[in-house]
Amino acid sequence: MKSVLALVLAMALASGAFAQQGKKYDATWESLDKRPTPAWFDEGKFGIFIHWGVYSVPAWGPKGKYAEWYWSDMQKKDGETWKHHLATYGEKFQYQDFAPIFKAEMFDPAQWADVFAKSGAKYVVLTSKHHEGFCLWPSPQSWNWNAGDIGPHRDLAGDLITAVKGRGLRMGYYYSLYEWFNPLYKSDVKAYVDQHMLPQLKDLVTRYKPDLVWTDGEWDHPDTTWRSTEFLAWLFNESPVKDEVAVNDRWGKDVRSHHGGFYTTEYGIIDGKTPLAEQHKWEECRGMGASFGYNRNEDASDYKSTAEQLQVLIDTVSRGGNLLLDIGPTGDGRIPVIMQQRLIEMGDWLKVNGEAIYGTHPWRVSSDGDLVRYTSKDGAVYAICLKWPGSDLALPSVKPTDKVAATLVGRDGALACKNENGVLHIAVPPLTVDEVPCRHAYVIKLTGVE
Repeated sequence: MKSVLALVLAMALASGAFAQQGKKYDATWESLDKRPTPAWFDEGKFGIFIHWGVYSVPAWGPKGKYAEWYWSDMQKKDGETWKHHLATYGEKFQYQDFAPIFKAEMFDPAQWADVFAKSGAKYVVLTSKHHEGFCLWPSPQSWNWNAGDIGPHRDLAGDLITAVKGRGLRMGYYYSLYEWFNPLYKSDVKAYVDQHMLPQLKDLVTRYKPDLVWTDGEWDHPDTTWRSTEFLAWLFNESPVKDEVAVNDRWGKDVRSHHGGFYTTEYGIIDGKTPLAEQHKWEECRGMGASFGYNRNEDASDYKSTAEQLQVLIDTVSRGGNLLLDIGPTGDGRIPVIMQQRLIEMGDWLKVNGEAIYGTHPWRVSSDGDLVRYTSKDGAVYAICLKWPGSDLALPSVKPTDKVAATLVGRDGALACKNENGVLHIAVPPLTVDEVPCRHAYVIKLTGVE
């Protein structure tokens, strides 16, 4: 019995459970910053972001722009979005008129969860509410501006988290602190926070028990206005997810990359200018194209290929980060086929090479030139080649010992190794297209190296 209990406890500790039990956090950054991000988040490495809302009906933005900003961009009367809106819907058609059309009639949460599971992602983050203020759950604080009262007349957020967790994946919610055109926000920010934002955010947490709270839209005000430390102290001390929940760093202007949980980048940058420091757990988020919300104005040439998406994942993980890769479903509730294809092909690669991604840590160097990225785990080093390495793979950063061994992940048999002037050379066998274990990137597992 004791051995069984010890095993259960060890498994719980490894998954991050109980990691925070017994600890109390004050509503100060000094205290809150001492809470570690739960282990499951670092181990998972790959998540799926979902931008879906009323903006998914017009689903349009200028190329290179975010389509989910449609309502905001409509206000610029000399801009491309307003010109498109005039030509397509007419001057009298208001943004709010899109809400009854947002029916999500083809939304199948089980099918979405199946795609996510096949992608190899370990967690999912749904936009519960973007800057437009429309909620994907029947929020009492957003009467008639939520998916229960209008449009789908359905609890989209609740149905999806049930399906996703049913497939063994983690799931959390994106939540925008501010709302562009909420009358209370525009007239009295303090009242908005006290009466609308905080009750709504706590309702989301207590109702669905998410694994992750991913906030945004914080840049208008400091964290004191948003009462961020107060909320986080509640989340970590009292909420039903206090021991397992992960959070990001978007809790007030000037907070990013300074406080909160994991730090965030967006298309490789912070706030449009600053490269991310790699000394803290971080996550890169980006769309498959230039937009997060579905943009009908983008075509196939605007989407990164599967190989390019995988390179972003591999490069990010080699430097200690996670990748949160976004999809933008359509207004009727479908994941565009090109997005499904990218995700499933990434999953095919991860089925073969996942041991070089999941649960790994950055090695003492992250790369050798443009070809190789490194990760490490359990005494092994993984040299991930972003293209086929050829017959002789030289790894200048690797210091081989007399016990060095190499294998091509996905194929049986050792690869011949030799030490030439302190540089490890690996003989890669000539393989046909049908013989290679995967496509896009190739992993050499190394043991007996320093």
